[in-house]
Amino acid sequence: MPSFIGHRCTYRVIYGDTDKMGVVYHANYFRWFEIGRSEMFRDLGLTYKQIEAKGIFLPVSEAFCKFVSPVQYDDFIIIETIIDSADRAGVKFDYIVFDETGETTIAKGYTRHACVNENGRVTRPPAFLKDALAKKGQ
Repeated sequence: MPSFIGHRCTYRVIYGDTDKMGVVYHANYFRWFEIGRSEMFRDLGLTYKQIEAKGIFLPVSEAFCKFVSPVQYDDFIIIETIIDSADRAGVKFDYIVFDETGETTIAKGYTRHACVNENGRVTRPPAFLKDALAKKGQ
């Protein structure tokens, strides 16, 4: 796999991820994107729980996934998450899901997240969040 600035984590496909045809149900790719984001935050020493405790919430405002190759039960995947540092109004994460060899792309996508305060108002990403994400998005 090429080098990158971001985070990688692994996941083994469970039976509950699949549909009647034995392939992964499309909505589960967005769950995997969330796993990638959450693990990236953990790697940065910042969990969603800690972000929310500081009064900042990150609802998804846009999501996209391009399905490239099917995945089945018990397959091992690699979820690559990259910060798109060009997004200034919120936070954008790009994802590539690979097979266990890291050579075959299974899916590509992204999610955009607004920063919302405790009152439900959209706000710019606060300094603590920008600083943490800058570690992975440089």
